[in-house]
Formats: sequence, structure tokens, C-alpha cells
Amino acid sequence: MANYKDIKGFHVQSLSTDTVANTGSGGSWSSAPNMNTARWITTGCAEGYTSTATLALCVGGRLGPGSYSALNEEYNGSSWTEKGDLNSARDQLGGSGTTTSGLVAGGYDGSVRGYTESWNGSSWTEKNDLNTARYELGSAGASASSALRWSGAPSKTETESFDGTSWTELNDVNTQATAPAGAGTQTAALKISGEAPTPGASVNVEQWNGTSWTEGNNVNAARRYGVGAGDVNNALFYGGGPSATAATEIWNGSSWTEGGDLSTAVMYSGGGGNNGSSSAINYGGQTPPVVATTEIFEITPITANVMNLGQVYFNSSSTNAFKVTQQSAPTGTWSSGGSLNTARLRFGGAVNATQNAGLVFGSSTSPSGQTEEYNGTAWSEQNDMNEGRYISGGGAGTQTACVTAGGYDPASSPAYQTVFSETYNGTSWTEGNNLNEGRIDCSTFGTSTAGVLVGGGTGPGGPNTVDSVETYNGTSWTETTNIPTVTQEMGSLGVSTAGLIYGGSVDSDPTTKNTTVEWDGTSWTSGGTYPINIKYTTGFGSLTNGIGAGGYKYPAAYTGVCNVYNGTSWTEVAELTTARLGTAGGGTGTSGLVAGGETAPGAVAVTEEWTVPLSNKTITLS
Repeated sequence: MANYKDIKGFHVQSLSTDTVANTGSGGSWSSAPNMNTARWITTGCAEGYTSTATLALCVGGRLGPGSYSALNEEYNGSSWTEKGDLNSARDQLGGSGTTTSGLVAGGYDGSVRGYTESWNGSSWTEKNDLNTARYELGSAGASASSALRWSGAPSKTETESFDGTSWTELNDVNTQATAPAGAGTQTAALKISGEAPTPGASVNVEQWNGTSWTEGNNVNAARRYGVGAGDVNNALFYGGGPSATAATEIWNGSSWTEGGDLSTAVMYSGGGGNNGSSSAINYGGQTPPVVATTEIFEITPITANVMNLGQVYFNSSSTNAFKVTQQSAPTGTWSSGGSLNTARLRFGGAVNATQNAGLVFGSSTSPSGQTEEYNGTAWSEQNDMNEGRYISGGGAGTQTACVTAGGYDPASSPAYQTVFSETYNGTSWTEGNNLNEGRIDCSTFGTSTAGVLVGGGTGPGGPNTVDSVETYNGTSWTETTNIPTVTQEMGSLGVSTAGLIYGGSVDSDPTTKNTTVEWDGTSWTSGGTYPINIKYTTGFGSLTNGIGAGGYKYPAAYTGVCNVYNGTSWTEVAELTTARLGTAGGGTGTSGLVAGGETAPGAVAVTEEWTVPLSNKTITLS
């Protein structure tokens, strides 16, 4: 009996335009009345409400060289009015809160200060000083009794929280910066860009959860003395230096996109918008010269049909075409992720982990069981392995279920190449049954209950490359068909019934290989030739949509080359930003990561994330 769909067909939505990647917000800046007194290196307490009212204070600052100001002006949505001055004139201080409940702290008046003052809508009251005096500091907070301050000059990493009376020191930021922008509240804040410890602005972004800072996705344009507004879900970052800029970026809770620029490029300005980012304000600063100009940013929501993977629709515009939303290979880009806590190379990682749930383990310089997990933003240290090792065989499985075996340990027997096997359950490591043949620099793919371990070597100074293959059933390792091309230090990817290895080297031969061989669960067959000779490379994904990234390209050494495998051949795509060998990683052909590795002058902690964007493809009938 035919079903209803076969008789009547099925509904396809009709759209006048193609689907888009997201429904983020846009917006634009418009001019507002000038302040009464031009100044720079100022701060304030700002409230972004609606398109008809943006309230703000402009507090302190500098009028000219060595001329520190105590001036305080209030913007009511239509004009600026002078209000009660600060008790202590200074510039480069941190401000947060509202026009009726604000707080400023720190600053500079020829000396570094920890002064704190609260605003009640009519006057300033001195409070207990910061524990660490500083200027050019980051700020967040909703009121005079709930505030957060971090970083600052000279060379500060401290974070302090204010309860209305006194400051309490909390966990430091991960990356020291001066003059960062800030957004959010006492328990949920963003630290945005700023001046790095070495000369030059940083793109670094960190997110505060009330307890600690974790690395977030970077801004597109580094700058110091930029202004932040909004919260951890919807924020703005605009202006800044070292050369005055009009650039504005919008944060949607996970990434930054460019928004409408300020009308006038400016640095050392003040502003903000603490109640979300429906509106924000920018005032004063240098263009140069010192200015009193004011601009208001108003969010313009974008309503559109969002891309959903696999979505089919009919475009009713002039194209009159049926389309599908997909992730197309070979395309994709690499972007910065959170750094490892410990720099390392030639270590292990769960090959079928994900971009938001990664796992790495082992070390490159001495036997170590250091284990780290990735949550899509930052790496966190976990319980160590029972048997420290390095130059290991990688891991079959995911962040919560992984098996690894082999590796280098001078204390192991036989010498150097270990037979030890361990499984990870997302919390701790458990020793399991040993390999049948010890080895280093082997390759692993599959899962924790159906794993495949391939090739390898017999250790530093050893004369032999290992050609044996062992499979894991969740309990023990079993020897099976040897690999046809004997190699070590190769990349691998896939599952126990559909995987591959590529590249590698033989014994002490300094040259590298470009061969690919595929595994069907029983036997090996030749696959498409890798575009370059490579070793110490990292692979992840599937047999029909796999990624090979980085490695050592003889004789040119470190490379960031990246290729996509479609089941038949490799195609070169966007390279890693940091060329390196000996990384570890995991993921799918459309979403993954690599971390660590070696590049001159040694091991690095760099993480890069691989993402294939959604796109719309016309469906054709043949």
C-alpha cells in the first residue's frame, strides 16, 4: 500500500531569499550632543536602554598634559549636564554601574592609585581602596555594590570583586593586559583585547563565570583603550588605538562580527551600555585632537531564515531554484582556540573527539601522564595517566571513552617502547591488557571498544619499523593483518571498519612518505596519494570526509598544510595559522581541532579549530 507522502508529495518551504548563517544583530552609530568639556582617558557608568534613551556618566579623565580632571557629566538621552565632581581627580580609572548607582576605582594622577568612589545619583562617596592599586584596568558591574575589576598597569593580572564596602581578590586573568575593554556583571564578564605584555595590542578575549577566567574567541581587530558594552551574551567592542579607529565589533555569545563603524575614528574615549546592548554610547577621547563628541549606537535586529543543515527550500526569487543547506568539502577555515595549559609535542589525543569536547594526554619531553580536556573554549587539567609516556600512539575514541597504548618510556621493559594500554572514561585512567608488541610513533583510530593501532617504531636508536596491526575489542589487543607499507610517525583517521593512515617515515630515513592506505576492518588497500611527503601529522574525520593537518615536510620542516580526503583523493584547503609538527587533535571532516606541536624554537600550546561553514547549494535533476 502506498503511503501518503508518495501520493501527495511533501511540503517544501518557499523563500524569497537564500537562508543565512545566523540572525545576529546589526546596528549603526549616530551623532549626539557634545559634552561640555572635551577630555580623554576618561571612564563612566552607562546604561543602554532603548532607542529613545541612553543614560551615561562621563567621569574624570585628562584635559591636557598632566591636567587630571575630577569633572563628572551626566547624559540624559538628549544633553550633558555637569554633576558632582569626584573627590580625587584622576584619569585611566575603571567605571561601571548606572547613573544612579555607579562605581569608579583605580586611576592615575601622577601616581598609581587604588582609590574607590561610589555614586548615588548626586554625589561621590569614598570607599575602601582596591587591594592592588592600578590604572588602565578592565571593569564590569551592574551597580555601586556589585562590581568587578581586573588587569591594568603596571603589568597586573589580579581580579577583584566589590560588595559595596570592600574588595576581595579572586582568580587572576590568564593573559595580562593593560587597557582592556570590559562588558558584563560581577559574575559574568568579558575581558576584551588590550595591550599585551610585549609591545602591541592583543586579540585575546576571556570570559569570567564568577570564579575563574576561560579563553574565548578572539576579536577580529586588536586594540587597547577600546570600549566595551553589553553582557556576555550580547556585547559591543569599539574604538581604541594605538591609532584611532572607528571599528565596531558585535559579540553574540560565541563569536565576534564586524558591525557599523563609529562616525569618527577615536581612541582613549569613554562609554558603555550595561543593560544588554540594545544601545551604547561613546564620548570624548582623541582623534586627535581631544574631542567632546558623543555618538549613540542602536541595535537593529536582523530577521532572516536561518541556515539549518539539510534544510531544503524553494527560492521564489528570480532564481526559481530548489536548494539545500549543506557543509561543502573541500572548504573550511582554521580559527584560534584556547591554549593548552602545558605546551607539548608528539603526544596523544582522542582522534574521534569533537571540537567542543577534546582530549589530549602525555608529554613530549619526559614520560608524563598529563591529561587535558577541551570544552570548545578552554582546556582544563584532568587526572593523569597511570603510566607516563611520550611519542605515544594517539587515542581511539572520544573525550569520555578513549583507549591508548604504546609510547616511549625509558623505564619500560622492553626498553623504550612500552606495551602499556590504558582507557579513559571522562574522569580517570584505568590500566588494561597490554599490546602484543611494544612500539612508539604508532597511529590509532576507531573507538574505545573497536580500536585499531598501526605501525610504529622500536624506540630511539632502534633499527626497526614495526609493520604489525593490532585491534582492540574493549578488553584486549589482537594482532591482525600487517600494513602493506611499513611506516611510523604517520597520520590516521576513521573508525575500525573504515579508516586510513597516510604519510610517515621508515626507520632512520630522514625523508618522508606520501602514501595512503585504507582499512575496511579486514584488509588494506591503496588510497589516494597525499599531496606532499609528510610525517608527524594529525588526522581526524571519516574515510570519505577526512582532514590531514600540519606535520614535517622533508626537507622544508614545519608545515601548516591541510588537506581533505573524499574517499578517493586529497585536496588542499586552508592551512593552519601556525605551521608545526607533532600536534594532537580530533573531530569530524566539518568540525575539529588540533593542539600543541612543535615549531621553532620548541613546543607550543596553540589550539586551532577547523570549521566548514554552511552554504546553500542548488539541487539539479538529471
